[in-house]
Order: sequence, then C-alpha cells, then structure tokens
Amino acid sequence: MADSNAPLLQSRSSYGSTDKTSTRHDSIDSEAAGEIRPSRDVEDDVLPETSTIGRNLSWQSAYILVISRVVGSGIFATPGTIVQSVGSAGLSLSLWIVGAFIAACGLAVSLEFGCMLPRSGGDKVYLEFAYRRPRLLASTLFAMYAVLLGFTASNCIIFSKYALFALGVEATDVLSKSLAVGLLTFVCITHSVFPKAGVKIQDVLGWIKIGIIVFMILSGFYVVIFRPDTTSAPLTHQLAWEHLWEETSWNWGVIATSLFKVFYSFAGLDNAANVMNEVKQPVRTLRSVALTALVTACGLYMLVNIAYFLVVPIEEIRGSGELIAALFFERLFGEKFGRVVLPTAVALSSVGNVMVVAFAMARMKQEIARQGFLPYSSLLSSSRPFNSPMGGFIIHYIPSFLVMILPPSDSIYSLILDIDGYAAQLIGLAVAIGLVKLRFQRPDLKRPFRAWMPAVSIRIAMSCALIVAPFFRPPDYEGDVFYALVLVSLDEGGAEVERDEVAGGDVCFGGWDDDHEAKVFLERSEETVDVHCMQMKMKKMLSIIQVRDMLETYRDEELYCNLFGNHKLRMPSTSTSSPTFTAFQILGSAIACQAFIGAS
Repeated sequence: MADSNAPLLQSRSSYGSTDKTSTRHDSIDSEAAGEIRPSRDVEDDVLPETSTIGRNLSWQSAYILVISRVVGSGIFATPGTIVQSVGSAGLSLSLWIVGAFIAACGLAVSLEFGCMLPRSGGDKVYLEFAYRRPRLLASTLFAMYAVLLGFTASNCIIFSKYALFALGVEATDVLSKSLAVGLLTFVCITHSVFPKAGVKIQDVLGWIKIGIIVFMILSGFYVVIFRPDTTSAPLTHQLAWEHLWEETSWNWGVIATSLFKVFYSFAGLDNAANVMNEVKQPVRTLRSVALTALVTACGLYMLVNIAYFLVVPIEEIRGSGELIAALFFERLFGEKFGRVVLPTAVALSSVGNVMVVAFAMARMKQEIARQGFLPYSSLLSSSRPFNSPMGGFIIHYIPSFLVMILPPSDSIYSLILDIDGYAAQLIGLAVAIGLVKLRFQRPDLKRPFRAWMPAVSIRIAMSCALIVAPFFRPPDYEGDVFYALVLVSLDEGGAEVERDEVAGGDVCFGGWDDDHEAKVFLERSEETVDVHCMQMKMKKMLSIIQVRDMLETYRDEELYCNLFGNHKLRMPSTSTSSPTFTAFQILGSAIACQAFIGAS
C-alpha cells in the first residue's frame, strides 16, 4: 500500500500507453478506525507522469496557454449579448465583477487539486480521485462531457464573422460555416503534424491578442482625456449613476443566463492543468500562471467594457450582438480603419484561442482514450507518428465540426455559450464537493495550495443557483428558452394557416414548401419571413415553442414560437381550429433546455 503521508509528486513515463491496468479504479481495500485509505492502484492512478513529448512548456508558454484560453470570444463578443439581456450598463458591469469573484473561487478549488495531483487531465483526474465509487462512474460521465461537449466552435464562429466583416463580404450561412470549419481544420492539422511550430504560433498570437486589447483600452480612455476630433464624442454620461441602471432587468433567469456567459469568458483559468505532463516545474508553474492570468483577465475585461461604454451608445450595444468590438473600432477610427484593419486583428486573436483550446482538449481526450472508453483506443491514444496526440485532435474535431454545421448561424453562438456553461457548472459543482469530501477523508494528503473553505462554499452555492436558474421564466417570455420546451412536428407539404380572431391576423406555425424552408407569418402582418430549419433534409420540421406554462400548454392563448429567430407569434386557443400537432414532447431535462437556447 502506498504511504499516505508521502507526497504524490513522483514521476512515471507511460504517456501514450494503452495499458488499462494503469488506469484501474479498484475498490478501497481497507477501513481502519474510520480512516479510509485507497488502494495502491487508486493512488498510482493520479501520480504525475512525464509526456513522451517531454516537459517543453515554459512559464511563458503556460501563461499564454491560459490567458489565450480565457481571453477569447468573451471580450470581443459577450459584452453586447449581456447588455441585450440585462438592459443596463450598471448591471452588466456588476455581473463582470461578480463573475470574476466566482471565477477566483472556482480557481482556488482547481489549484488545490492541480497542485496536489499534478498530472494531465485536469477535472478528469480530480473527479476520478474524489469519486471512486461507483467504479468508473466519474470517468464515464466526464468522458461523455468532454467528448460530446468539449468542442472548439465559438471562437471559430467569431473568427469567420470578423474576417468576413473586415473583408466587406456578406456573411452568408454557408460562407460563415465554411470559414469556421476551415480554421478548425488548419489548427488541428498544425498541432498534429507540426507540434512545436503550433506552440510557437499560439505564443505569438497570444501576445498579439494582449496587445490588441491594451490598445482598445487606451483608445477608449484617449477619447475621454484628449477628446480628439472623431465621429463620436465620449459618452461618459452612460456611466453616470443616474443613467447607469436604466432599463435594468432584475429577473433571476435573465441574470443567471448572463452569468453563464460571463463564466464562459473566464473559463480556462485552469487550462494548464490539462497539460501538466508537459509543463516544466508543474506545481510552481500552475500556481503562479493561474493567479497571474486571473488578475490579467479581470483587469482586461473590466477596462475594455468601460471603453465600450465610453465610445458606443448603449442602444447600439444592445443590438450589436457579437460585433460590438467592430462597432467600437468603426466609431473610433472611421470606416476604413475600423472595419478592416482591427477586425482582422480580432479575427487573428480568435485563431489563437482556438489553438490553445484545441491544444489542451486534445491531450485531455487522449487521456480518455487511454482508458478504453472510445472505439479504437489503441490508435487514438497513440502519439505516433508525429510525437503528438493526433488521435485526441481527431476526437476533438468531430463534435466541433458537427456543432458548427448543424445549427443555424444566427443562434449558434448563444447556443454554444449556454450548452458549455451549463455543463461546466455541473462539473465544477462535482469537483468542489469532491474537494470538501477529501478534506475530511484524506486530511493527510500533501496540499501545496489550500483553498479557502468559504471560497469553496461560495463556488458550490453559485453553481447550485445557476443550475436551477433555467427553471425561472424570463419576463414577458423573452430571451432564452426556459424550462418548458415543446417539439412540434408539422404536417408535410406546408403548415396549416388559421385565422386568429384574438390576434386579428393570419398565423402560421411554419411548414415545408418545395424549397424546404419554414415560412412564418408575423402577427398582424402580411409579411412573410423565411426561416431556415436546423435539419434541412428532414421531411418534417421540428420547431421549438416556448410555452407560457408547462402544465397548461394547450389552454394558453398566447404561445410564442421561436423558429430559430426572434419572431413572436400568437397561436389560436385550442378551443378553435389550430395547427396539427403530430408529435408532442416536453423535455424536462435542464441540459436539454440549454441545448436549444437562442439569443437573449
């Protein structure tokens, strides 16, 4: 039996091995005087390893790996969507502060685990060490999460939108998705075939990104201090107290959805933990890099949000979506510079984020393949022929590719934010509870970093609050879809159109025409809007309907339909003639709800 008082910092060199005995989770073999001691196999399971690639990541490379993961699409795209949801600059800035505080609490949990168990895999290793019963349950659940939801899609989408914006090309659905998929393909091939060159490229792009953000911040404050002759005067009144909270939405469901997006922007502070086998002096590097990146990210996020409010009117911010940074540059530097040069730089910074996320996720998924959870594990877990986790990149590529090409482009960004944000809260909650569990069961373990217990408690409480948040209805049924989702399959060959005397206009819930497009007739209008469905080749269309009350679906007269757009429709009550329902299902799972969330 392993000496429980011995530090867990031993070294082995089995990276790339597919020997499943090295990753067994055997039962606890003794319980003496109430003390629970793991077997040698369990203890060995979390001992650090040295990668066959070697420990080649310096402090600088590890820092870029973290800060490029954290500061990605969030700083360029999320502020606009948050203001759209909460309505005011005051609440938006407050959420960024709260998000930074909660991120620090979550980082404390990850640092205690990472310094105690310095081995590649991150949360996978922590969950396996904390939850050994039932056998392999933690490994299986995390493998499902990492493989199915661990994709690199959001920043590929941001890259395509900003690149097309800079080139002055209309961002059609096909073109946007093709460009995003092209970036993903380039990144995976580069890291797989030219691993050392890939690290150097992501280091350079990381410093370029930091330089761009610092330039944005200085530009915003330059307008206020020197008041140059620009197309936009400084909008300092937007940050005045009397205007700071105007049009604020205090609904907890809306606030929680926005917090998900803030947390997504801070996600990745523990990114170095996923590649600990390749980091020089792993414990010291992890601790210093993560804390430095946290301070850097907090400062950059707050200052760049203030810069946005100083330059761009809040009405434009509410309607800008992911292009808020492009509007910032255009108003500050004019159309030529603002619409071409700097959006190109923003697109390049998104490339850096995609590279560091893929770099870390591929190694995590290679660890999953080593345990035999995936088909062809011996092939996918190998580091041949380029001394890189090519199999991990293949596993990473497939779900990322699918999540980019299947949903409609208009809703895909918010879809990704909400899916990843919800699942990450579940994982974070399990890790935090596991830390508390080990404090009582294994107080003898060497902990180079100890998390403050109130911080752990705050992390647990916030995770619980955010997990139940989708069960709160947003005001006026606007924003993201909440707990009640209805899948309605409509008759083939077109939808039934009914006269709604209450609404005073024709209402159509959509259907298939010869071009396989869903047509929506707006309330009190003869205007027809074409809305593309997610599954274009299906004979019948599945539309998502946000219902007012899950228990009174058929009795409500004002159901709002979201056909992957923002068009509100009025449905006739069931006492009159109504569209034909050929299938009806309420998805009670909160994760399923998040999978269909649209832009708020």
